Amino acid sequence: MTSDTPEPSAASPAGLAALTPQEAGSSAASPAGLAALTPQEAVREAADTAARIDLEILGGPRRYTLDDVVELTGLDHEFIAGYWRWLGLPVHHSTARWFTVGDVEALREIAQLAGDEHLDEPALRTLVRSLGHTTERLALWQVEAFVEHAAREEGLDDVSARLKVLDTMPHLTDVLAHQLEHAWRRQLAAVTGRYATEFSGVRGADRNEHALPLRRAVGFADIVSFTKRTAGLGSEELSEFVQFFENRARDVVTEAGGRVVKTVGDAVLFIADDARTGAEVALGLATPHAEGPEIPVRVGFVWGRVLSRFGDVFGPSVNLASRLTEVSRPGEVLVDPETAALLATASGYALTEQPEAELQGLGALRPVRVQRAYSAGT
Repeated sequence: MTSDTPEPSAASPAGLAALTPQEAGSSAASPAGLAALTPQEAVREAADTAARIDLEILGGPRRYTLDDVVELTGLDHEFIAGYWRWLGLPVHHSTARWFTVGDVEALREIAQLAGDEHLDEPALRTLVRSLGHTTERLALWQVEAFVEHAAREEGLDDVSARLKVLDTMPHLTDVLAHQLEHAWRRQLAAVTGRYATEFSGVRGADRNEHALPLRRAVGFADIVSFTKRTAGLGSEELSEFVQFFENRARDVVTEAGGRVVKTVGDAVLFIADDARTGAEVALGLATPHAEGPEIPVRVGFVWGRVLSRFGDVFGPSVNLASRLTEVSRPGEVLVDPETAALLATASGYALTEQPEAELQGLGALRPVRVQRAYSAGT
């Protein structure tokens, strides 16, 4: 077992574990300060800043090696290395003082969960990777949000804004962590609530084991000529353009009762629990927005069965929705004939059969355009 005061390690980020919180906080990097330093002094200054931030965010020093954690937890090397690899934070040096007290507690907790719930390796791997993938993107997204704010509000260049955020983020850790837990609990309640409503009446009923499990409306909204429209934009303008589209798309989907699965470059993949809600989402996305830049969007959606895994959805209906989007025109919403037949039983929609189209990988199909039905007085 190692002592509580670790020796410097070349494998640790900038010798982080060798610094106490007081030593790590003794200096802070700034654009002006770095410019006046020798290269060696600049490296040390940056290392001190990184160490201070690391300690503040992690809540304590990296004091344990992999062997130490094995001894403290009773877990084997393979389990520990796998957990960190699945989080997206692989342990490259087994002798480095890399682990904190919090890391040891997290490993004990996940091992107990796996044992209590009898999780096999595929289930545990998926569970941990969901945490790693989501939080990696979340952390980057949040830091970039503060960088953009600093650049916009204080007129800073990109590098200066990032250095300013380095001093800001540690003080925001607790509130952001609390907001994350609150949002996760609300989302978990929403998911389990939907499942309770959808599946509570099918216990013991005969089911087709070969059919995909979930009936969903699934669709894509795609920016028309995205490359051409953004070719001349600088980084700030491109960021604003993409953010406007994504923010508006998420608002439209949520307000109509759907859910965004993910953004894929210049497109949004959404789902809804019934065909009518899917139509409302699709029509909302295809409708020009009164404010902001003009962003023509084309949409395709279908009603069908999907498999939900890894925070994504899969299945033939997803592929069909994507291909329908590709052949739709700006401002159009296209569906397949089966989805159109469902919408024909609902009021408020005008359905127009389109010329036969060749869908890549799927063959010929006659799409149907969905519009809002005209009614007197509107």
